[in-house]
Amino acid sequence: MAGKEVGVRLILSYESLVHAVAGAAGSVTAMTFFYPLDTARLRLQVDERRNSRSTLTVLLEIIKEEGILALYRGWFPMISSLCCSNFVYFYTFNCLKALWHTDNVSKNGKDLIIGFIAGQAIPYGCTARKKIGTVSFTGSYKGGVINVLLTNPLWVVNTRLKLQGAKFKNSDIIPTTYMGIKDTFIKILQKEGLLALWSGTLASLLLVFNPAIQFMIYEGLKRQLLKKRKELSSMEVFTIGAIAKTFATMLTYPLQIVQSVMRLGHKKVKQENINPGSFQHLIHLLRKRIRLWGFLGLFKGLEAKLLQTVLTAALMFMVYEKLSAIIFRIMSFEP
Repeated sequence: MAGKEVGVRLILSYESLVHAVAGAAGSVTAMTFFYPLDTARLRLQVDERRNSRSTLTVLLEIIKEEGILALYRGWFPMISSLCCSNFVYFYTFNCLKALWHTDNVSKNGKDLIIGFIAGQAIPYGCTARKKIGTVSFTGSYKGGVINVLLTNPLWVVNTRLKLQGAKFKNSDIIPTTYMGIKDTFIKILQKEGLLALWSGTLASLLLVFNPAIQFMIYEGLKRQLLKKRKELSSMEVFTIGAIAKTFATMLTYPLQIVQSVMRLGHKKVKQENINPGSFQHLIHLLRKRIRLWGFLGLFKGLEAKLLQTVLTAALMFMVYEKLSAIIFRIMSFEP
């Protein structure tokens, strides 16, 4: 009974809420600052016929063909989804970390598993004990599936809004025009059916290891540096955040390409009698990339992705660490 009471106090703690708010604020700030890089990344991922590989070249092409505001197309829906997603992730990660590390030493292996569970975005469904093997992965997996199924339609809508009006080099991509989030939902339902809102779900479930790997590396590097000092500088936090995200991104990038293409929708898949969103569809898209560009085609747009995601993650961690420290200091609370 006492253990349950401690667990509830940790989950509903002020500390966890501060971490969640700081994480959400950090993600919104960072994504807004580097949003044009994400626009370039998405174009390179879904537009297979675009020959430009340099991030700067793609950005200049977008400005020339569509205007400078096109770099921020779809910003609000993206920020809204990202804010909610990161609030849940940081809240979950810190709750589980507090629960699991009670009377235990934090280690990379634990952070990977905690990051995996938090990546599934569940503040419930697992029990934390003193041994690694006692975490309930059944509950965490079910919670993760529910989270992906609930939020995937938002990311599909985000992708469509971000790419509407884009001048693609690939003639297979169907041009669309939407009038906002509600209109996007309605048109997808009317023209493509209900299941289209869950395009890319399989890739999303596989990509849960991205934040898990990122947090494991980040926490490991942070722990090593804190052995020699009490607090990290902004530059140190920025650097280890960048390193963590670089490795996580490179390991999962081919799946991110598939995820983007699935969310956008693709006319040619239906002509080839492949069930959209299936494992066969995922393999088909990977093979098609290799046929068109060779093995390196699986990493087309990686430069833009690394620039955007690494800089965004690094700035996010910096804002997160500093903002949470300021709040704790103001409220005279030591985490």
